[in-house]
Amino acid sequence: MRRLEGQRVLVTGAAGGMGRAHCIRLAQEGASVIALDVAEAASALEETAQAVRELGVVAVTGSADIRDFDTLAEVVADCVKTVGGLDVVVANAGVYDTPGPVWTIDPAIWNRSLDVNLTGAWHTVKACVPHFRDGGSVILVSSTAGIKGIAGAGHYSAAKHAVVGLSRTLANELGAQSIRVNSVHPGSVRTPMIINEKVFANLCPGIENPTEADAAAVLSARNLLPVPWVDPVDVSNAVLFLASSESRYMTGCQLVIDAGLTQKV
Repeated sequence: MRRLEGQRVLVTGAAGGMGRAHCIRLAQEGASVIALDVAEAASALEETAQAVRELGVVAVTGSADIRDFDTLAEVVADCVKTVGGLDVVVANAGVYDTPGPVWTIDPAIWNRSLDVNLTGAWHTVKACVPHFRDGGSVILVSSTAGIKGIAGAGHYSAAKHAVVGLSRTLANELGAQSIRVNSVHPGSVRTPMIINEKVFANLCPGIENPTEADAAAVLSARNLLPVPWVDPVDVSNAVLFLASSESRYMTGCQLVIDAGLTQKV
């Protein structure tokens, strides 16, 4: 029997990157999927849903900006009604905006980072928890930037550290209802958030027009294992573990998938 047979899962930021990978991996284990993302990503979101349906399970989509609680709550309620319930929530949606020293960050960039990465995660849980009936699993996607300070990413690191505090608090508040709450902490992941020219330039300031290979060399040097990044499915496997009964007595925990980034001295 598949590990999530009969379960209903909701994933935010599902149109691509890690969100799409989570949807597909959980669907491979039998879960019905509610895939959410912003309206501008509707076409890509439908591609995610189609990939899930090809695995023989139900997929429904919903458009909402996680910063807008009222709309999000309405969309969640409609989607949960369609699939018949909710068992797992993966608060995955996030942004990594223009990097730079903390004192140079534009207030609008700072606020967007906290609004999406932190308040959006809170909104997601707030909209979803009332739909749990027989316990459940909440998985908040943080980052290695939620474990150690990352120079040049104070806005992102502050938000992702706060996600850990949110996760631990929710674990205390929801445990009596048999709802587990944990966070996952990816290092660099091979998604468009990392694989883009702006990030390459930030990683390689001494190189004109740096390539993916240049960035990979810099990132590899930061890890204990000789790789520059993990693949989205590596994070999805951790999400699957936390969603399944295999982790039934884990709550308030931080699961790190970073090729040794946070342990390297």
